Amino acid sequence: MAFKSLSAKAAAALDNDLMSTGAFSIDQLMELAGLSVSQAGFSFSGAIREPFPSVIEALKNSPVPVTAVDAPSSWDIEKGMPNEGPGKGYVPAVLVSLTAPKPLASGFAGRHFLGGRFVGPDITTKYDLQVFDYEGVDQIVEIGEKEREGEMASTKINRVLL
Repeated sequence: MAFKSLSAKAAAALDNDLMSTGAFSIDQLMELAGLSVSQAGFSFSGAIREPFPSVIEALKNSPVPVTAVDAPSSWDIEKGMPNEGPGKGYVPAVLVSLTAPKPLASGFAGRHFLGGRFVGPDITTKYDLQVFDYEGVDQIVEIGEKEREGEMASTKINRVLL
């Protein structure tokens, strides 16, 4: 059994719940997830226009490991890496899923982290989210190979990584 993921439609509804009933702003959600910067949301659709193809190409060819937040730029939230266009072959070293893994994460081979400890039991139940074990007061947990194979175990993140 693989880890559970949240479709784009369910993720948008969850974000709406967190920002309305939870009264969080998008900036607060990012901070709660242990992040401070995001490039673009997963609600983006349509053809990728400049300057983004150039940016994605630079990320793809970067000698520095790249961390993607929620979805790597140009990836389809449901299907993953595109088969053509600027994102073809772009695979960041690290993926940080916000709130819950999205379907694209099932095909991601790099290090995968989840920032979602702030999600309460009501939201967890409503969206049937998989609950991971966060260590101490950590706001982020690594979803390792064992979780991809269905075992519930987590690896402590090195806080310097992000």
